Amino acid sequence: MGQNVRQNVRRPLRPLLALVLAPVLAGCFASGGGTDAAGDAQDGSRLRVALAFPPAENLSPYGADSTILSRLGVTEGLTALDANGAAAPALAASWQQENDRTWLFTLREATFQDGSAVTPAAVATALTHAASAKPVPAALSGVTLTAKAEGSTGVRITTEDPDPVLPLRLSSPALAVFSGKAYGTGDKVDPVGTATGPFELTKVMGATAATLDRYDDYWGGRAQATGIDVKFVADGTARAGALRTNQVDLAEAIPVAQAATLDKATREATATTRTTSLLLNTEKGAFKDAALRAAARQAVDTSAFAKGVYEGYADAGVGVYGPAVTWAAGKRTEPVGRTAPEKPERTRITLATYDNRPELPEVAQVLKQQLEKAGFEVALEVREYSRLESDALDGRFDAFVLARNTLVDTGDPVSVLASDYTCDGGYNIAQLCDKDVDRAVAKAEDTADTAERQDAAMAAEARILGTDAVVPLVHQRIITGVGTDVRGALLDPYERTLVDTGTRR
Repeated sequence: MGQNVRQNVRRPLRPLLALVLAPVLAGCFASGGGTDAAGDAQDGSRLRVALAFPPAENLSPYGADSTILSRLGVTEGLTALDANGAAAPALAASWQQENDRTWLFTLREATFQDGSAVTPAAVATALTHAASAKPVPAALSGVTLTAKAEGSTGVRITTEDPDPVLPLRLSSPALAVFSGKAYGTGDKVDPVGTATGPFELTKVMGATAATLDRYDDYWGGRAQATGIDVKFVADGTARAGALRTNQVDLAEAIPVAQAATLDKATREATATTRTTSLLLNTEKGAFKDAALRAAARQAVDTSAFAKGVYEGYADAGVGVYGPAVTWAAGKRTEPVGRTAPEKPERTRITLATYDNRPELPEVAQVLKQQLEKAGFEVALEVREYSRLESDALDGRFDAFVLARNTLVDTGDPVSVLASDYTCDGGYNIAQLCDKDVDRAVAKAEDTADTAERQDAAMAAEARILGTDAVVPLVHQRIITGVGTDVRGALLDPYERTLVDTGTRR
């Protein structure tokens, strides 16, 4: 995939800058119970977990499935995100910036789950595979990097253009490190027994279930749970019922309509950086016309979603970033370059969404009513996400309702703009290709100073909103079902983690 054209802005080097570039969030990581460290107590039982999203890409780490692996404690990258959204050590114990395009990462002593050592050569191979994957992982949208081994503990990473947030970027679940045995032909990666986390994936039963066992030689200490039994349950009511009847210990993405059916002690609401939006296909069909996109945006009443569909577990949409990104509201400016709306005159459109997040079909139904009231004729299509993603990315729908954690890929606010709204973006469901947007995003990517980068991100957001390619609907709070005997569940704003060494029952 080609690279964004940009002007490189050279600035004085700030070696520790990327440690503090991530936004300060309204919430920190929350625990669903105690915080016993691994080894402080006797082994716990196996954990039973219900996840909402079955694998869409055979558990490839380069797409949406990457967060399944990170949430289950299977995979790790060189860095992680701490509670404040800053880059923290993971497989890399430390790092330093050598110049504006080069960083040296020093590895900790660790092993892969197949028993081989995590070496600089193995890490360089893993990152090279990720960088050459097609489509490119969202975390590397617009970025070209090379990784080379340096001595017995070092990995030197060089980017084609200056990248002041590289340590944040490398925390992406899509840039996890696997042993050489994981890599087959093409972009295929087999995560079974080849990752580095506290839990080893041992068996995958298609899109229905998976089995994980504790990896006893994990560098961070032996996990308290002896393993994890995972069920992929797309139906939200079924997930809530499984928790309520003690069939599972942890259930993600509990529907708001089911929250009241759970005991208060077993439901945890977490403010997240997830925004549910209406994406309009700017490349073909009805919404290639900016005036019709403006008509669709004008027809949407966001208050109906926050208060009605989400029953107070969300805030009305105001932009790409919501209130969990605490600095955004004070820097937001009016959308730039909007076209005046025209009457739809019974224009026919297809609106699609998925049912893994149970609120989304209801959101789509409300949108259908609002758009039809404005004069559109709307055909609604709802599928399970794994059966919908490729069509959405190929632009086969006029409109798409997506719940997107805007900081999940890197923790950097600019990255989601590059992946979702630029010509070369790897997750560009809106098919947007606008030279003014690309320039604004490129400027933000090249800005190093924290406050200036935030300002540039908001200027790019204003350009994106001005195209009416995206209509933010709500900013979500996610509900996780946590059994009363579970301790140490990890609930974070990025939705990257769920279980770790201290999670047990």
